[in-house]
Parts: sequence; structure tokens; C-alpha cells
Amino acid sequence: MLEKRQQWPQQQITYEDHFIYCLEGVPEIETDKVTEAQKDLEQLAMNYGIASIYKTCDTIESLEASLNTLVLDDHNFKDYEIIYLVMAGEANSICLNDYYYSLQEIAEIFEGSLKGKILHFSNAKILDLDEEEAQYFLDITGAKAVSGYGNALSSISSSNLDKAFFNLFKDDDNMLAIVEELHQRHYSACKLLDFRLYY
Repeated sequence: MLEKRQQWPQQQITYEDHFIYCLEGVPEIETDKVTEAQKDLEQLAMNYGIASIYKTCDTIESLEASLNTLVLDDHNFKDYEIIYLVMAGEANSICLNDYYYSLQEIAEIFEGSLKGKILHFSNAKILDLDEEEAQYFLDITGAKAVSGYGNALSSISSSNLDKAFFNLFKDDDNMLAIVEELHQRHYSACKLLDFRLYY
């Protein structure tokens, strides 16, 4: 399974640094193709000093294994504030290899294990939850928030806005203040992609 820890020699990573854990849904994990998400994470590391781990998954089992490895085996787990999911899907589901899994199913798999984390979806899928669905996901997983976009514009990737969002977490822990600042700085992109936060 592909695992890449983005740490660059010129940057001293201290225990106070935040990390991003990126899981990307791909057709086949046994491939060496560099994806746009990987390039974006390299830019985040080089330009902003934000370290990340990148993994691919092509089934619900590999998604589960990757997150369980992070939760159970990685002693830096507390430093991963954001779990960045780059995968296709519908409003309330993700799609891996043509199989759809609802966020309720995902919540049950990771019951209680995402405490304090923010799950952020790229606009590879739209995120459209009603209040009950969002609350169920947060209650079951313990996650602090779920964020993403209401518009999945195939012509426009959310990657630049994603990077801006992640970078704001470097200097501030107040999630609502960060979202407000993101809207102030990148109003048209937030509006166009319909940035959403459920907490």
C-alpha cells in the first residue's frame, strides 16, 4: 500500500506542528501514478511547512485499514487535526470501485475513533447532509466537524481552497474563526464551490 510521509529536510517538524492525513480513493492502489492530491500535499509541505501522510484506498476494507493504522499505530495521531478525503461519491456517500457507502456506514466503522478530528472532503464529491445525518456522524465517530463543498464542479478543483483552509489551522485552533477567515479571504471560491461545515 502506498504511504508517503511528506517531511522535507529544510523544515524542522516539531511536536506542536499539525499534520494532515490524506486518503484518496483510486481505482487500483498498486499504481505509481502521482495524483493531483499528492502534488498539492507536496506544495503544502514546501510552501507552508505542513507535513502530511498520503495513502490510497480502493475498497472500504483498505479505507478501514488505513484509518485504523492511523488511529491505533501512529503515535502522532493527536497531531492530525484534519483527515482529508479525496474520493468520489454522492451527497451522503463515498464511492470506492463503483460501490457506494453511506456516511452512516462509515460512522459505524469508525465509532468513537475520530475524536477531535475534522474530516474534510475535496470537491471530488459533493457533501450535502441534513441536520440529522450530520449529527449522527459526529455523535458516533466523535469527530469535531465534517467539511466539504455543495458544488462538485468537474471543471474546478477545490485543491487551492483546500490548501488555504489547511494553512489557516497553522495559526489558529478556533474552527469557526478559521472558516470565517477563509470566507473573507476567498469569498468567491467559497461561494462558487459552496463551502460547508457541519459541527
